[in-house]
Amino acid sequence: MNDLLNQIRLVADWLTSSKQWHGDDGIPHRLLEHLTYSGLSLLFAALIGLTFGLLVGHTGRGAFAVASVANLARAVPTFGLVVLVVTLAGLSTTPVLVALVALAIPPILINTFEGVRGVDPDTRDAARGVGMTEWEVLVRVEVPMALPLILLGLRVAAIQVVATATVAAYPGLGGLGRFIVDGLSRNDYELVIGGSTVVVVLALVVQILFTALRRFVVSPGLRVSASRT
Repeated sequence: MNDLLNQIRLVADWLTSSKQWHGDDGIPHRLLEHLTYSGLSLLFAALIGLTFGLLVGHTGRGAFAVASVANLARAVPTFGLVVLVVTLAGLSTTPVLVALVALAIPPILINTFEGVRGVDPDTRDAARGVGMTEWEVLVRVEVPMALPLILLGLRVAAIQVVATATVAAYPGLGGLGRFIVDGLSRNDYELVIGGSTVVVVLALVVQILFTALRRFVVSPGLRVSASRT
């Protein structure tokens, strides 16, 4: 118990030290790097995952291919992918982005596809019966009803990316993972635990933001329905 309290005290001292909040090695700068990698990765993954998820979910064509590609992407080890792309492409942000995008696509793709496919067929038929085009059926009927699952996929992807973006430090880049990598190399466990704590807090903030977004954009009826499934 005393050891735990000592660790908490050390981390608190590290987090409240003024030097941790200034300069290129400070928390704000590393956090900005981390958010940049994470944000770009999530943006690219969302463009790919949402596009194909909506298309395949609406048309019903290519469902097997979507599931196969998503499962294959899940099986790719993120760190191994970073090392591979670094070897092939050289040291840059490219390997980090490629690995994080590959990690984020599956939950977005699968949840979007399942959300659209799970819309009641009678609701689709009714929308077509009143003269809606296929595009209007997708945008005005299927997407709103699939929104709880779509947001769930985005939330899972965002948390995974934020937590895994620490790999950016391994090929010599920045981000919050820099604290962890540098701490391990120096046997400075205060630095390791402090950096890990910041990553955990960031992941919790992402969780809270998506929960608030869900309450804001999803109708109450759909929220209740989704919570029962």
